[in-house]
Amino acid sequence: MKQLFSKIASILMAIVVLFSTMSFSFSEHYCGDHLVDVGLFSKAESCGMAMETAAADSDCNSIKKDCCSDIVKQIEGQSNLKIDFQSLSIPQQEFVVAFTYSYLNLFEGTENTDVPFSAYSPPLVDKDISVLYQVFRI
Repeated sequence: MKQLFSKIASILMAIVVLFSTMSFSFSEHYCGDHLVDVGLFSKAESCGMAMETAAADSDCNSIKKDCCSDIVKQIEGQSNLKIDFQSLSIPQQEFVVAFTYSYLNLFEGTENTDVPFSAYSPPLVDKDISVLYQVFRI
């Protein structure tokens, strides 16, 4: 059960890191006030009613306003995930060093000491003490 929970938690953390660092663009094409097309990761397709500009040598001097508009929204992801140790204040640096030192020493092995009474057996019991004093564990 613990291994399953650990695997699920690690997968969820990987997904969170992936989506927090991912950038994408969201494009919308409006014709007047109506939304015509939406594009995720690509440009939205035009409705085909875009006005063409007149050539510079043409006789037409009239200027017409285009009724279509494109809106592009860009969502930027987090770009720096590594925290610079130099940007921490002095008390924060002291805490990190103390925490690291104590955490690493937490798993340090202990010395194996010999037990001096391991060769001796316990004394034999003449009477059943729990029955004698009528003390019973439930």
